[in-house]
Amino acid sequence: QVQLVESGGGLVQAGGSLRLSCAASRRFFTSVAMGWFRQAPGKARDFVATIRWSGGLTLHADSVKGRFTISKDNAKNTVYLQMNSLKPEDTAIYYCASSPKFTGSEDQYDYWGQGTQVTVSS
Repeated sequence: QVQLVESGGGLVQAGGSLRLSCAASRRFFTSVAMGWFRQAPGKARDFVATIRWSGGLTLHADSVKGRFTISKDNAKNTVYLQMNSLKPEDTAIYYCASSPKFTGSEDQYDYWGQGTQVTVSS
């Protein structure tokens, strides 16, 4: 059983930074890419960013480009999301997930973490 465990969430003031981490209990051959998604209260879950394990190709949602950066450490089976210049509208539960494809489509992700809360105060 593969587990994805997020950490690093918390409360931060607008303009501040946080770094989220997602540790996989082990690498599994079906995992081609890792992604971050977020869900604000009363809203659908949205794509944030994704990264390929091999080669490091990345894709970021337009709403976070220039502010958030996804990265990885293959040796640690860990993916990160560096979030800078945070805004109140970034407040959400952030989830990491694994996919057999490099994609921003939520329905292509088959393993999910439990989520970590990020709250940005104005």
